[in-house]
Amino acid sequence: MKIQIINGPNLNLLGKREPGVYGATSFEDYLKELRALYPNLALDYYQSNVEGELINKIHEVGFDYDGIILNAGAYTHTSVALQDAIRAVKTPVIEVHISNVHKREEFRHKSMISSACVGVICGFGMDSYRLAVEALKGNGR
Repeated sequence: MKIQIINGPNLNLLGKREPGVYGATSFEDYLKELRALYPNLALDYYQSNVEGELINKIHEVGFDYDGIILNAGAYTHTSVALQDAIRAVKTPVIEVHISNVHKREEFRHKSMISSACVGVICGFGMDSYRLAVEALKGNGR
């Protein structure tokens, strides 16, 4: 099983950026733990601060991978283009957020991509990614 994890803007700063919201662990350190939990899965990782690059990655893997775990960061709340990219591919996409976006600023309560995803996981810290892996494994793909 091949799963692509895609992180959007500012998530390259995990472990440094607002540790009270996002924790003190870098994504690279967390990814080592996640891969150790799932040695039989191919967990690929990509991060970009550029919307078009995120779309290109979705297009690149969206017909060959078994699942995409997407934390689109702030683009979640603004990007119809990301929604269109998700709808254009066959691979199921799960939207994830480290924080509970519904406990944060009002503008974060609306997602432009949720309606194109098979599910949404938020508020469980970095464990949101593991929960998404479990959900994709459960799809029997």
